[in-house]
Amino acid sequence: MREEEITAGLAAVRERIAAACAAAGRRPAEVTLIVVTKTYPATDVQVLAHLGVTDVGENRDQEAAPKAADVAALGAQVRWHFVGQLQRNKCRSVVEYADVVHSVDGVKLARALSGAAERHRERPLDVLVQVSIDGDPARGGAVVGSTVEPDRDFDRVALTVAEAGPLRLAGVMAVAPLGWSAEAAFEKLADVAARLRAAYPEATAVSAGMSADLEPAIAHGATHVRIGSAVLGTRPKLR
Repeated sequence: MREEEITAGLAAVRERIAAACAAAGRRPAEVTLIVVTKTYPATDVQVLAHLGVTDVGENRDQEAAPKAADVAALGAQVRWHFVGQLQRNKCRSVVEYADVVHSVDGVKLARALSGAAERHRERPLDVLVQVSIDGDPARGGAVVGSTVEPDRDFDRVALTVAEAGPLRLAGVMAVAPLGWSAEAAFEKLADVAARLRAAYPEATAVSAGMSADLEPAIAHGATHVRIGSAVLGTRPKLR
């Protein structure tokens, strides 16, 4: 029964991605589906892998670390994306299972992640710089042109990641803030992404769009969409 539910949700989301790509004049192969499995069990990840999903995302290290181990024990192979707010004291744990970290928004965090990756990984860790769309320093995300908080200045964060040997600057990530339309938020993110690519041509990833707004994200160039409930159903409540 659970595999049938996931199969149906996955098919519906893949259809939405294909339709959004067609409307934007893009190919579906240009968009990577990351299924966010926060609060869902390792057995769901096993089902997703069986259905051809190669990329899964997690928000919290305390859940992700044991789940990654459980999934490996089940024999499933996926790429793990850490997409939630990351604290510096969690860097060591995250670098041991994550293939991509989407949420680096500070110079100190980038340095801590680099140090952990150097000590506990054998290959570079892909990193996306999280962008603050509305420029509010009280929320997550690096701020473009910040003079209030140098640690969170977008250009400084990007440079720190780019110059860190254990890290690879892969692109940008953002969440549409409350009070903004998805179209306006992702249009701004597209401008920031283009600016980053001009300075770092290999930083091509744009992580944007969730269950409710994947279409405008794809219209504005998202290369990765982070989808949870639309594939897996209503989330169990966090305890």
